[in-house]
Amino acid sequence: MLKLREVSALPSAPAEQGLHLLISSRDTEALQHLHGICRRAPGMHVNTRLVSNGHTDPLYGLDHKPDFLLLRVSHLWREELAALLQHPIQDRPPLLVCGPLDEREGIRLAMQAGARDFLPEPVAAEELLAALGRMLMETRSSSGATGKLVAVMNAKGGSGATLLACNLAHQLSAKGGRTLLLDLDLQFGSVAHYLDVQPSHSHVEVLQQIEEMDSVALRGFCSHFSPSLHVLGGRENELCLPQDVHIENLEALLQLARSTYDWVVVDLPRQIDHLTGITLEQADRVYIVVQQSLSHLKDASRLARILRDELGVRGENLQVVVNRYNKAAPVTLRDIATALRCNELQQVPNDFAVVSQSQNTGVPLDLHAPRAPITLAMQALSKDLLGQQAGAEPGVFKRAFSRFFGE
Repeated sequence: MLKLREVSALPSAPAEQGLHLLISSRDTEALQHLHGICRRAPGMHVNTRLVSNGHTDPLYGLDHKPDFLLLRVSHLWREELAALLQHPIQDRPPLLVCGPLDEREGIRLAMQAGARDFLPEPVAAEELLAALGRMLMETRSSSGATGKLVAVMNAKGGSGATLLACNLAHQLSAKGGRTLLLDLDLQFGSVAHYLDVQPSHSHVEVLQQIEEMDSVALRGFCSHFSPSLHVLGGRENELCLPQDVHIENLEALLQLARSTYDWVVVDLPRQIDHLTGITLEQADRVYIVVQQSLSHLKDASRLARILRDELGVRGENLQVVVNRYNKAAPVTLRDIATALRCNELQQVPNDFAVVSQSQNTGVPLDLHAPRAPITLAMQALSKDLLGQQAGAEPGVFKRAFSRFFGE
């Protein structure tokens, strides 16, 4: 009689969003090792199944098929893989295999069962996470799923948009899935410095070749801060003018990025042109970063009006972040809310020393000072993003663009 012990059983119904990975093994130690690695994969719910004896089919008796299967085969690998082959091909989840396989026959059977990859033991964490990332990317592309686009813009120069964009991207990559941080400040972008990465390629190269690129190529052109956070921006000593970038190329890049990543966070320059306009039009969330001064308030009010009235950004899609908030400042939150017609303001406290150290070392706040008030405020912003889904009305910018730029 079959005896199965579920270390963490699959849910009886897919009650929460996200993709489910099932790890199946007859070896407790191997199961714990694989689970410890896979739980670091963003955007996945990881479940384990310890098969103590009995049936050799890793999918036997499941009420709901997992989205992915990681099978650590045992000495019964022939029977385990043959059991998977008995399922119709459409009922087999994307498969990764590791364990003591005979090199020729075992790999052949694994491929026949639908294995995307075979990982030799001892399984390296980086190789396993990369293989899971490839499967996740293939699934997203085939299903037509699109990631969320978040745009961040200063109301006035130096308000803190890059700080917000970099730290939001880092937190989303840790909690919400694979994330791309895109720097569209073509001349003075600094996200690479904020995260201490050295770009080997630039956004200009990607935009020039975008028609021939796919998800794998895009990931290869990006700098990798971590397995789940990729960065695409400019390189030092590389000059690019906005008119050198065609709007259809940027549209193609944003579309490819959203089909490749769960989140695309764009750090925008403080200007309204064809690049910022098409990004703002497509964004699921737009953050305007402002500080408490009359000059900031004046510029923020004008920017918010342009976004709402000229570019058609919907009110629920627009968020105002008050950076370096000081409750004793002459310009109050009520003043800002009234001037910007915004009922809800997000606040980020002033912590110059922590921010300066984070920027100088290239370490995000969540890693540099996880308990600092400014970090907690950033975490609240990311939780709000993860908990709410906002949409944008398409096509509005293209109508406004002809009025602004005569095209």
